[in-house]
Amino acid sequence: MNKLAAAFALLASPALATGLEIEIEGEGANGIVKVDLFEDLAPQHVEQISALAAEGQYDGVVFHRVIDGFMAQTGDVEHGRIGGDMRRAGTGGSDRPDLPAEFSDYNYDRGVVGMARAQDPNSANSQFFIMFAPGPFLNGEYTVVGQVTDGMDVVDTIKRGEGPNGAVIGQPDVMKKVTVTE
Repeated sequence: MNKLAAAFALLASPALATGLEIEIEGEGANGIVKVDLFEDLAPQHVEQISALAAEGQYDGVVFHRVIDGFMAQTGDVEHGRIGGDMRRAGTGGSDRPDLPAEFSDYNYDRGVVGMARAQDPNSANSQFFIMFAPGPFLNGEYTVVGQVTDGMDVVDTIKRGEGPNGAVIGQPDVMKKVTVTE
């Protein structure tokens, strides 16, 4: 391949993020969480959440579902914004299409970041969750997109929800700013 063709091929390939930096604030958590994204395991999902983050879509989105000993869920860019009607948080997505599942054999251990979805395995869109503890029952059933590399102490302090569905009552913790890192 000549130099021009190589340069053209490089320009034609999508540039993927290597991570996210999530600034969280609220009654529970306050600090920075760094996530390594797994482009090799879930390229379409990583591209989607990276694009949403780069557009600022995740800024001001709350952790609407937080279950102690399980996970903290966020990313509803449609209905999960701070100051919005929190009764609808968790029911929306983004203006982008839902994604086909990209299941892998990566285990759902503490700090793993996965894509939330409806019953249909091909319905992940913008919402994601961070594991507080291992959840082997999720292995091969939900798309893994990354792993927390720094800030699990911040994740551990995210305000917990109530009841079996983990709905956060009152003022939920929020992703103040989400930045794509390289």
